[in-house]
Amino acid sequence: MSSTVSYWILNSTRSSIATLQRGRRLYSRCVSHRNKFKWRLFSRVPPTLNSSPCGGFTLCKVYRHTSTEEDDFHLQLSPEQINEVLRAGESAHRILDLESRVPNSVLQFESNQLAANSPVEDRRGVASCLQTSGLMFGIFDGHGGHACAQAVSERLFYYVAVSLMSHQTLEHMEGAVESMKPLLPILHWLKHPGDSIYKDVTSVHLDHLRVYWQELLDLHMEMGLSIEEALMYSFQRLDSDISLEIQAPLEDEVTRNLSLQVAFSGATACMAHVDGIHLHVANAGDCRAILGVQEDNGMWSCLPLTRDHNAWNQAELSRLKREHPESEDRTIIMEDRLLGVLMPCRAFGDVQLKWSKELQHSVLERGFNTEALNIYQFTPSHYYTPPYLTAEPEVTYHRLRPQDKFLVLASDGLWDMLSNEDVVRLVVGHLAEADRHKTDLAQRPANLRLMQSLLLQRKASGLHEADQNAATRLIRHAIGSNEYGEMEPERLAAMLTLPEDLARMYRDDITVTVVYFNSESIGAYYKGG
Repeated sequence: MSSTVSYWILNSTRSSIATLQRGRRLYSRCVSHRNKFKWRLFSRVPPTLNSSPCGGFTLCKVYRHTSTEEDDFHLQLSPEQINEVLRAGESAHRILDLESRVPNSVLQFESNQLAANSPVEDRRGVASCLQTSGLMFGIFDGHGGHACAQAVSERLFYYVAVSLMSHQTLEHMEGAVESMKPLLPILHWLKHPGDSIYKDVTSVHLDHLRVYWQELLDLHMEMGLSIEEALMYSFQRLDSDISLEIQAPLEDEVTRNLSLQVAFSGATACMAHVDGIHLHVANAGDCRAILGVQEDNGMWSCLPLTRDHNAWNQAELSRLKREHPESEDRTIIMEDRLLGVLMPCRAFGDVQLKWSKELQHSVLERGFNTEALNIYQFTPSHYYTPPYLTAEPEVTYHRLRPQDKFLVLASDGLWDMLSNEDVVRLVVGHLAEADRHKTDLAQRPANLRLMQSLLLQRKASGLHEADQNAATRLIRHAIGSNEYGEMEPERLAAMLTLPEDLARMYRDDITVTVVYFNSESIGAYYKGG
């Protein structure tokens, strides 16, 4: 079975490659059978760059290859090694209210990430608002590189938090800056999106954030924006700042280069704000959020909270046609992509689809080494009335109920492989296994010899140790299940040992966060507790 899987992957891939080079790929010229690339049909092939083949997973480098020859392609991962690769990006936190130290409406969250791109282009973040209330969870799916996703993951939550601040708090913030005193803490990061690549330009970001809160001060709103308004304005304001930062004259070369990379790459984003029983989800692009709901009769169901912004969304197609002349009706979407090149119809960055041709040329002619920075100069066919792309989110409100058990946010790498219903079923199965394990431990006397015997039996039978993280379980099944939903160990091993130059042909970066709600706390809200 192993050789059959690897032979199929290698040979079917060869027939789909138009042009492919080893190393890092930003805008790809490959057309895969899954039609999964967000960008396609660009004017030239990216230069070959030396980069780490494992995207942050230290074990991965030992087992992945860059050769596409059958005699070099071996499935070398044992079940234990597979677990190490799959679990390398895990994180989990139990949530306690920072002041009262009692559980709130969010009980805990579990998260994980598996790279296909090198380096990984997805980002994730979890933070609590310190000057207001609420928890924020975000998934950010980059394309054309990781720069835009990195920037959005680090900055968007601050814009939302500032938008929610009262007039008095904003005055304290402004007074601290004017008197050169320390700022009030804004966020407490529970899962930071990673080490910043923008350490040298954070002052620029703070300057723009300050301009934003100064404008909010001018509105003289005592209580701040509503959550819906905060999410809507924050998405669009950050995207505008990303665009303006590279248009402004910047003396520092590092700042200029990073700002250019952020603006010319792109990122979709899906974030949730949870405050008591109030759940708001903002989405721009093709990340997704769903609720797992258990009815009073014990039956489980899925409640989608977002709609993918792509060519299969009729409302999105209608919006695009309303915003552009009728003469462009046939060219706005071509081959199921925006202007024939981009799959999501909403995203941060991607100024190639927002700026006029003249502005693009003006910025790029300022002496940038665009080839070294992997900036691709192109003009899509039928580019007449920009902007074609927006970062305006679609905001959904849901009042949490005791039967709402968990929230799943994930990049499209998961949803390409699993349906909404599959995801709910797998998380429910994960919860059931955890409950059975707790019951077994409570009912069985402590017998180390028996436990060791059971573990050895499990290892001998080739079974993997049960995942303790629901996000890991979802990723495992996303890449290891066959068309019937059955887990195939050989397929899982093959997908994890794909050569670096083929991995992105068959799967995307996958990033998942599962948020568990505290039914008792939510029920107490309705009882006046």
